[in-house]
Amino acid sequence: MQIKDCVRWLGNASRGYQHLVVWCTLAGMLHVGVSLFSVYISKHLIDIVTGESGDDLGLFIGWMVACIVMQLGLSIMRSRMASRAEIKMRNEMRRKLFVHMMESQWTGREKLHSGDMLNRLEEDVATVTDALCRTVPAVLVTIVQLAGALYFLSRLDMRLAGIIIFIMPVALLFSKSYVRRMRRMSREIRDMDSQVQSHLQEHLQHRILIRTLEYTSRAVGKLVSCQSVLQRKVMERTDFSIFSRSMVQLGFAVGYAVAFLWGIFGLRDGSVTFGMMTAFLQLVAQVQRPMVDISRQIPSFIRVFTSAERLAELQALPLERQGVSVRLDGCLGIRAEGVSFAYPGNERRVLADFSHDFAPGSLTVILGETGVGKSTLLRLILGLLHPDEGKIMFYNAVSQVEASPLTRCNLSYVPQGNTLVSGSIRDNLLMGNPQATEDELRAALHTAVADFVYALPDGLDTRCGEHGAGLSEGQAQRIAIARGLLRPGGVLLLDEPTSSVDNVTERLLLERLSRQVEGKTLILVTHRETIARLCTTVIRM
Repeated sequence: MQIKDCVRWLGNASRGYQHLVVWCTLAGMLHVGVSLFSVYISKHLIDIVTGESGDDLGLFIGWMVACIVMQLGLSIMRSRMASRAEIKMRNEMRRKLFVHMMESQWTGREKLHSGDMLNRLEEDVATVTDALCRTVPAVLVTIVQLAGALYFLSRLDMRLAGIIIFIMPVALLFSKSYVRRMRRMSREIRDMDSQVQSHLQEHLQHRILIRTLEYTSRAVGKLVSCQSVLQRKVMERTDFSIFSRSMVQLGFAVGYAVAFLWGIFGLRDGSVTFGMMTAFLQLVAQVQRPMVDISRQIPSFIRVFTSAERLAELQALPLERQGVSVRLDGCLGIRAEGVSFAYPGNERRVLADFSHDFAPGSLTVILGETGVGKSTLLRLILGLLHPDEGKIMFYNAVSQVEASPLTRCNLSYVPQGNTLVSGSIRDNLLMGNPQATEDELRAALHTAVADFVYALPDGLDTRCGEHGAGLSEGQAQRIAIARGLLRPGGVLLLDEPTSSVDNVTERLLLERLSRQVEGKTLILVTHRETIARLCTTVIRM
């Protein structure tokens, strides 16, 4: 992305919160005005006590106290307003990006690792919102402070103001080569940081497998290697940034020395009063400090552009088809007509000219070895994927509609393996139907041969960890089937639903499914021949 594109993206990201940023900026500018006014008060106070002025000492002391109180109050107000704007913007930005990623199109060959996505949601969103709510107002306030200090300084001596401006090499930080190099290094650091987080997340998620394979030392070694690369890149950027800032600070030091020596010689020849000398030193500090602040913020802005670019990549993920869900009433059938499909980047077709009519109310088993396209067919029915050729149609007695994300409301889906999430068993079941009653929960658990839940110490409120930790694979699988049964859709898709249960439980489960789930079309994917004898229709792939 070009810098102008990043700026445009940041402007769109802050929409709805710009008024909070403006108020924070105005509070900062008012703080600067009071600060500059206090310099004027300080000059007069010193001139009064040294006999250079005959003004009322008590009045100016009162003004000084008022300035101190106002600066404190404005500082508190500004900090609170910035925090409020930042947390609101951060929450909303994360919400929007989370929704976008959850609704993004699934291709089966995901470009971004989930750890990378999480890193962008956490670190890059925080970087962007901090910049928009704190850095941008701070820079605007700094510019006002700089302009005000230079104005007052020029009123005292125009030549000194000019010397201080031109002696400071701030232009170094705005050069194209500096910005380009800092941006490249920042991007490398952010990408490497995402790689470290992806490594941590994946290996922690599979830590039992890692331990049983005795792969822990290699996993740690890879982490150390990634961290070493990250450390080296961070230090390269730090060294480059320190060198650039040092050159600017050298200019600041020379500028301060010029102002100080000018005041010293002015005091000696009587052209400068003690009050004027104090004002000079304060104003020079108020020129230098903003310049230092701006020089420090330039790398921050470059990092912000890098984060904006990474977040824009998340927003660029294509969305699934959006719109109003299309629900068909009654008992549904599914018709596949000449369906062919190959995953992106793979020339081999997983499905080639597949056709079948899953009649309304039928119980069909799709039988075949691993890799023949059974799960892919379910994903096409779910609208997660779209056929390269042919089409899949949902139909009832009066209408039909092509499979898409909008027809997903007609489906209940139980994927392979342990798909429970952390929380209680009740929480997991209610994902299928948040309005389900206790009787409906009990009925679904009974059909799924998961009545064991009520024998647990806390029953439905029993807690389980990630991927159903605390339950056996077979128990977690049956609870997942009960969750699918609670969905109101007219078609139930089961992908290897009995892979973790024994033969007796498998037979009981299929008997209850065929007997209890009336008015639904069941499609069951498996590689086990024993299940085929219990189903009305068998498709061999």
